[in-house]
Amino acid sequence: MSPYSTLADLSRPLRARKTYRVSEPVLGRDAQKLKIVIVSDAAPPQVNGVVRTLGELKRNLTAMGHEVISITPDLFTTIPMPSYPEIRLALFPGRKLARMIEAANPNAIHIATEGPLGLAARNYCVRRNLPFSTSFHTRFGEYLYARTGFPLNWSYAFLRWFHAKATSIMVATPSLQAELEGRGFGKPFIWSRGVDTDLFRPRPELAGEHYLDLPRPVYLYVGRVAVEKNIEAFLDLDLIGSKMVVGDGPRLEHLRKRHPETHFAGPLFGEELAKAYAAADCFVFPSKTDTFGLVLIEALAAGTPVAAYPVQGPLDVIGDAPVGVLDNDLGVACRKALGIAPDACRAFATGFSWEACTRQFLANLALEEVPEPAAVAQGVPNVLELG
Repeated sequence: MSPYSTLADLSRPLRARKTYRVSEPVLGRDAQKLKIVIVSDAAPPQVNGVVRTLGELKRNLTAMGHEVISITPDLFTTIPMPSYPEIRLALFPGRKLARMIEAANPNAIHIATEGPLGLAARNYCVRRNLPFSTSFHTRFGEYLYARTGFPLNWSYAFLRWFHAKATSIMVATPSLQAELEGRGFGKPFIWSRGVDTDLFRPRPELAGEHYLDLPRPVYLYVGRVAVEKNIEAFLDLDLIGSKMVVGDGPRLEHLRKRHPETHFAGPLFGEELAKAYAAADCFVFPSKTDTFGLVLIEALAAGTPVAAYPVQGPLDVIGDAPVGVLDNDLGVACRKALGIAPDACRAFATGFSWEACTRQFLANLALEEVPEPAAVAQGVPNVLELG
């Protein structure tokens, strides 16, 4: 039974509306099975950390017995994002999105992105006084500035407005939590990331003098091929061995022409992606704008050490752990990382559990308040009486 019969019930001014975060005692009840709507402008066939995170989240929530309804661009009429055609933007999604949420009759609504779908969902919830949570995955302000020069303070003004009505804002790391708090976003809650250690694992059979006819050592990058990822800082390095780039994006053809010596594999998935991680000798993470860097722990789970700048993301994930080298000279970091033992990388990555991350997500969700006993007697449903 849902804690409310229709979403319209939540907007009735019967009493002062409050929300609460799901507490551990509530999560411990076997009967607590939630129906959760997750709205995201990032979805397959896009290949990025947000898409993989939401995919793992849905898989784990489902395994725990919860029902997840994903609202994504493929369900709408879309147009390609200017300068980034791989990303599709939903066109005027408001009315259809509203009907989808009403049909789902969820216990909780989570808005994962600040694109057209996220904006439509946010406005829908605010108009109807519905509690909702959000997450801050991507530095859109920095990305927009890198592409167009659009002022950062304008972008963050929009982002503060977007997240201001959320009951909880979820972020991946303590440093991003502190940064957003300093920028006036309130007090965000931590929702960390995990890794599939069955898929991403060491594969000793791939060790050898060559991999894909590439002389060793092989330095690997995985991610979007876009200006904000700072990939050229990696490709311009003078390194003995080979460089390999896995991914797609608006800068792919430009970089292929400029760096013909680099092996551009295009996007890889599943086993092929896992093999690329495991076969590399060093994983290079040149980005200075990521909020976490899911690829970092995927590489470490495969036994591959990391070279990166000492910035948010690598500092949060790796810090001073002996599984990577963080240096303002990326070339120095790459060469030093080659001496790190794969076993240490693997052991470190096993500490990142998707199950634990999923429980963090559940604890941060916004639900209807538990009614007063008298209200329950009058027929107002109790959120704890789920089944």
